[in-house]
Amino acid sequence: MSELKYVPFEEESQEIKDKVTDYWTKRSDSFFEHKCHELKSTMASRWLKEITAQISGKVPSKDEDAKILDIGCGVGFFTVLLGKDGYDVTGIDLTQEMINKAKILIELNGPYRKELKAVTMDAEKLSFSDESFDVIVTRNLTWTLPHPVEAYKEWFRVLKKGGILLNFDAEYAKGAHNLSNQENLAHKMVSDDMKDECHKIYHMLTISTLDRPKWDEEVLSEIGFKKIVADTNFADRIFVEKDEFYIPDRVFMIKAVK
Repeated sequence: MSELKYVPFEEESQEIKDKVTDYWTKRSDSFFEHKCHELKSTMASRWLKEITAQISGKVPSKDEDAKILDIGCGVGFFTVLLGKDGYDVTGIDLTQEMINKAKILIELNGPYRKELKAVTMDAEKLSFSDESFDVIVTRNLTWTLPHPVEAYKEWFRVLKKGGILLNFDAEYAKGAHNLSNQENLAHKMVSDDMKDECHKIYHMLTISTLDRPKWDEEVLSEIGFKKIVADTNFADRIFVEKDEFYIPDRVFMIKAVK
């Protein structure tokens, strides 16, 4: 397995998770408002176009009851976006307040062809049965995980054979100064105290030191994923304008097939 120095003790792992959930609990109100705006923006259609282009014709269609798992769903942006397009989507997040907000976002944007669900759950320890989902989508989550290899193994387990993982992430720790960058419009209203708190989380996580997405590709291959593609130009198709959703960090997309 590609080398990664794990958080050595479960107590330390829990400490990191507690800090992450506390951070996102504090940001849940502003994050909810931000994603409400994003759902009504041109960004939403770009995200939907990108995701559907990656899965259409490769997994069962929404009319064939394709099941999508949105891991680290936050306030439910992907859950609602894909749900409004007719997919059966379950969103999970470790932060209870994010799930509370996701349920509100789901309610505000209905009706839907299928029931959408938002559930509190640890991305490293999923409670779903083997081969439960056709697609997994996750955005800006992997960088927060104390044990990302275990998470990837779990995601592999719950995907059906031929299922697709789409992971959208960035090397946020290496660009930590970007939180205060004047071009970082998505975090313009985040307080300095919250930015400092985010920096501390970066430094607690071993994944912050890795060469990504190269590391992810190696780990996914060793776990058993096939047809692994890392698109480092992905951000150019999403963050076209420097508007309220713009971040200077280079978001990449990793696509992998079970």
